[in-house]
Amino acid sequence: MNLLIAEKIVKRYSNHLALNEVSIAVPKGGIFGLLGPNGAGKTTLIRIINQITAPDSGQVIFDGRPLQADDVYQIGYLPEERGLYKKMKVGEQALYLARLKGLSNAEAVAQLKVWFTKFGIQGWWNRKVEELSKGMAQKVQFIITILHQPKLLIFDEPFSGFDPVNVNLLKQEILRLKEKGSTIIFSTHNMASVEELCDNIALIDKSKVIVTGGVNEVRRNHGDNLVEILFRGDTGLDTLLTPIYSLVAQKEQNGLQAATVRINDPQPANQLLQQLIPHVEIHGFREIIPSMNDIFIKLVS
Repeated sequence: MNLLIAEKIVKRYSNHLALNEVSIAVPKGGIFGLLGPNGAGKTTLIRIINQITAPDSGQVIFDGRPLQADDVYQIGYLPEERGLYKKMKVGEQALYLARLKGLSNAEAVAQLKVWFTKFGIQGWWNRKVEELSKGMAQKVQFIITILHQPKLLIFDEPFSGFDPVNVNLLKQEILRLKEKGSTIIFSTHNMASVEELCDNIALIDKSKVIVTGGVNEVRRNHGDNLVEILFRGDTGLDTLLTPIYSLVAQKEQNGLQAATVRINDPQPANQLLQQLIPHVEIHGFREIIPSMNDIFIKLVS
């Protein structure tokens, strides 16, 4: 079941078409990667979901009905461009923003102190925001985003500016939120994080969705029918392959021969193995599935 559906969203700014009949479906309880190059239209779509701006046509369905004004209380948004009031004290500002999301003063204080302790910033409660490092300020904004336990969380480049230790901390918290039932839209240019975290994706380019689906499904669908074979033997594979297979590359690797073979016809891979076993000693066999980074570059280029 989908928590959020965008149906044929169109948005123009002056002479620029930002979104051209963009449709996505975000399943409940998963992490949905919203991908695309700069200027593709991702931020415009996020702003429409957050009701910061309205579409020219199309509609957004949230939890089974058209998006309504008070649904903002069920959405937590961490924008790429961070924004905290620099002269306010950290705890005072976090409490103020939590109250705007509908939490009582007591609820907000109790939950904020738990999260500040978890993120190791409890000693900064009475310090001014301008005294925080960029990473600390982003931790505060992450906490504020998730504190009211919304149905939908939207993270736009959440790891920007974090060191590897804190990136890992944030990833674990995002996965924990998913386990607790949160639905997450995750916008990033880091394709390794997409493979690690996302269940489904939509790739937007030039204002249109060009690919959508499960991450594993998308990777397999955009493969080139390549397999890698590790073997020992003096014979080159090109002399052993029938026309339905073609040798792409072969090299020595740790005392073995590593060959990349393209399957040109929809034949089971084990037929290729049966063809080779009488002639060479097979040590490894795997399908070569493109990374999301490879797919992104290929499709966007």
